[in-house]
Amino acid sequence: MAWTSVATLDELPAGRLLEVEHRGELYAVCNFDGEIRATSGRCPHHGGPLGQGALDGALITCPWHMWQFDSATGACAFNPDLRIPVYSVRVESGEILVDLPHA
Repeated sequence: MAWTSVATLDELPAGRLLEVEHRGELYAVCNFDGEIRATSGRCPHHGGPLGQGALDGALITCPWHMWQFDSATGACAFNPDLRIPVYSVRVESGEILVDLPHA
């Protein structure tokens, strides 16, 4: 894993969701009440782009079939045994850094 700059705080105001691509992989980065969170950007259902979906409170909603995932834990709203990966985030000098896989 490696800390990777994915956006600035100016690009991600509270209540917003952003799609980020890094090394061919998609990630969803959101600002839930001032807390920046990052998850996988692909829905496990049919691969929908989570970063293009909606942020409903702490839940990321896939735009394709409305599956929802908790942005903090990655747990699916209707099946907590199903999860998407979540990634550590830190903010330095207004830059959002996410600990993303190397490959």
